[in-house]
Amino acid sequence: EQSDRYFARQGEARPEGEGSFLKWDEQKPIEVVPGLTFQPVLGDQLMANFVYFEPNTEAPLHWHIEEQISLVLEGEFEFEVGSQKKIVKRGDAILIPPNVPHAARTYDTTCLEMDIFNPPRQGLLELMGLGAADEETDPSAQS
Repeated sequence: EQSDRYFARQGEARPEGEGSFLKWDEQKPIEVVPGLTFQPVLGDQLMANFVYFEPNTEAPLHWHIEEQISLVLEGEFEFEVGSQKKIVKRGDAILIPPNVPHAARTYDTTCLEMDIFNPPRQGLLELMGLGAADEETDPSAQS
């Protein structure tokens, strides 16, 4: 049965923490550019980032070593990934492999989306004040 496979207890249970609850929308917003705010939720090996775009706001073309999945929760925006560009709306997801250029922008509407990163996005960790990349040990670190 499918549920038995999904809910199987694998190996010996060795908790790696207690777990916790929080309200993501009560996290202090980080304004990256005017009209673009981040509210990150950080785990040990995973990061979710709730991203809010005001109308006519742009996240410039960029890329990073972390794999990313973006999920549109409310509103719509134009998303560019690799050589593709599309208006995406609630219910759409974008899969972004490591180092693939991508950008996003709103026009006359707002957009709330969630980005999921594995491993946690180094650039966002730095914005959160959680340390900069060690350039001697991390070849992806840029000045």
